Amino acid sequence: MSDTLTFLGLESSCDDTAAAIVQKTPDGARILASVVAGQTALHAPFGGVVPEIAARAHAEKLDTCVEEAMALAGLGFADLDGIAVTAGPGLIGGVMSGVMCAKGIAAGAGLPLVGVNHLAGHALTPRLTDGLRFPYLMLLVSGGHCQFLIAHSPDEFSRLGGTIDDAPGEAFDKTAKLLNLPQPGGPSVEAEASLGNPKAFRFPRPLLDRPGCDMSFSGLKTALLRARDEVVAAHGGLPRAIRSDMCASFQAAICDTLAEKSRRALAQYLEASPSQPAFAVAGGVAANRAIRAALETVSAEFGTTFVAPPLALCTDNAAMIAFAGIERYSRGEQDDMALSARPRWPLDKKAPALLGSGKKGAKA
Repeated sequence: MSDTLTFLGLESSCDDTAAAIVQKTPDGARILASVVAGQTALHAPFGGVVPEIAARAHAEKLDTCVEEAMALAGLGFADLDGIAVTAGPGLIGGVMSGVMCAKGIAAGAGLPLVGVNHLAGHALTPRLTDGLRFPYLMLLVSGGHCQFLIAHSPDEFSRLGGTIDDAPGEAFDKTAKLLNLPQPGGPSVEAEASLGNPKAFRFPRPLLDRPGCDMSFSGLKTALLRARDEVVAAHGGLPRAIRSDMCASFQAAICDTLAEKSRRALAQYLEASPSQPAFAVAGGVAANRAIRAALETVSAEFGTTFVAPPLALCTDNAAMIAFAGIERYSRGEQDDMALSARPRWPLDKKAPALLGSGKKGAKA
């Protein structure tokens, strides 16, 4: 196997269609091209992502994203060493679109095919950006997931805890909808929060009275709903200043919860005395500046290296998928044309399901 590997990555698990080229050499990894086609305008009228619309948009955009990425990198298929694609978890229609596109390219170009766990892509991003060494503690915090993981290798993760209901990103989206702010909710609530008082409303910090690293955010959303209804009843509407205070107080509750749970996770992680202790955060919610600052402060309390990828690599992208594919391929792992799309695919296969399971397996 060559010391230099160049992979095309495809990502289509939710509402971002993405293609990227990543090259890994003995000196590290670099992103040669990264293209992301968002679908915000398509889903805006519905107040959230519509799976059928997302799947169709992926099918329409994947080939053009690939063409653009290849052109930006100045490469042809003959210059690639493999194709990596998100094979789950995610909205099944979108995942299927990406897997089928990757299979077609791999078959036509005669290239190895590697299926990647979308969550592993996020979890391995600090290795792409900062060359972080195993084992490290990862907080994966996004629209659909929130969990503390110890990353031991590209495909071995130990979960210390996670959300038992809504993920923070989902809570942000629902809060934005309740307060009549545009989607996606994370950036909207963050922008509104910058204008408000984080102490104006005392929202709950769920599960802080219980040991462990599990989290819950659905009660926080319900508390905000009740506070909104009280304000509307008292004022005949929702004044802008009070809405800003609500957003700031809601964001502060999320920050406090994640910070305290991070302290507990770090304490567990450090019990094993890792040689180069590090705490990393990734996922769409990691783009929130207040949350990043709170987590960095906690990491400093423990004297642990803190890594937060650039904002563009926190949200869904294909560079992380290409890199995760290289990591798997470097270990002698690859897939064939039997690769299938998986709506559910937990990283820690030994841990009990946090959100329950069904015929298709554990959700998280």
